Amino acid sequence: MPVSRAELFARALALRTQGRLYDLRDAGLDDVFRGSVDRFVEIAWRLQGRRRVLDVGAGHGMLVALLAALGHDCHGVDHEDMCARYPVAYRSDPQGSVARPPIGFDVCNIEVDPLPFASQSFDAVTCCQVLEHFTHSHLPAVREMHRVLVQGGLLEVDVPNVASFRNRSRLLRGRNITYDYAEHYLHAEPVLYHGLSFYPLRHNREFARGELRLLLFEAGFRDIDVQYLKSRRWRSGLSRLQSAGTALKDLVPSFRKSLIAWAVK
Repeated sequence: MPVSRAELFARALALRTQGRLYDLRDAGLDDVFRGSVDRFVEIAWRLQGRRRVLDVGAGHGMLVALLAALGHDCHGVDHEDMCARYPVAYRSDPQGSVARPPIGFDVCNIEVDPLPFASQSFDAVTCCQVLEHFTHSHLPAVREMHRVLVQGGLLEVDVPNVASFRNRSRLLRGRNITYDYAEHYLHAEPVLYHGLSFYPLRHNREFARGELRLLLFEAGFRDIDVQYLKSRRWRSGLSRLQSAGTALKDLVPSFRKSLIAWAVK
C-alpha cells in the first residue's frame, strides 16, 4: 500500500536522527540534508513500487541511503569513489542494528563513459543536481539513462533554474549568476580524462524549462513533465521564521531555484 509523503518525511527525519544518512558532525552535509530532504521525499514517494534504482551522480549518497532504507535495491555511480568519503551513506548497516540492502557503487564518468550496466537493468533512474556540472553535451549521458531503464521505467532529473529569482536579482545588480570568476574560470585547473578536459566543480550551464524538456525528448523519453521545484527547506526552532521569505518567492513558479523533471521510457 502506498505510503504518504508525510510518513516518508517523518521516516527521513528519523533516519537522519539515527545517523543513518550522513555523519551528523559534518555541518556541510547537514546543510545539504536540510535543503534537499523535501526533494528526496518527493522522489521516494514517486518511486514507490520501483524496486531497482540507479542514482547517477550519487555524490554524498543521501538519496540512495534513504531509498535503500525504504527497501529499494539501489546502485550509484559517480566520477570518483564516494564510498570512502561518505561511509555512513554507503555502508549497508551504519548502526549495526537495522539492516538494509547493500548499495552498489561504480566509478563512471557519465559525460563520456557508458553506464556499466546491461540495457533494461533498472526500474527508475535519478539524477539530482548533476547535469549543470557537465562540461560537454548532456545528451549522451541521458541516452544512457534511457538505455538502462526497463520499458516503462521512470527517470527523475533536477537541475538549477536559470530564470530563478536569485539569478534575475543578481543580473539586475550587475552580477553574474555563475561561480566566482577568478577561482572557477580564470584559475580553474581542468580534470583530464581520455584526452578531454572537464570542469566538474562549477556550474557550466543552468537550464530553462524548455531546454530540459528538449533534452529528455531528444534522448527518447515520453510523458515528460517538467516542473518548477519549490525551494522548501527543513528548519527547526526559530529558524523556521526564515521560511516565510522563501514561500513568498515560491508564489511565482518561474522564480523557484530548481527544475524537476519526470519522464517515462
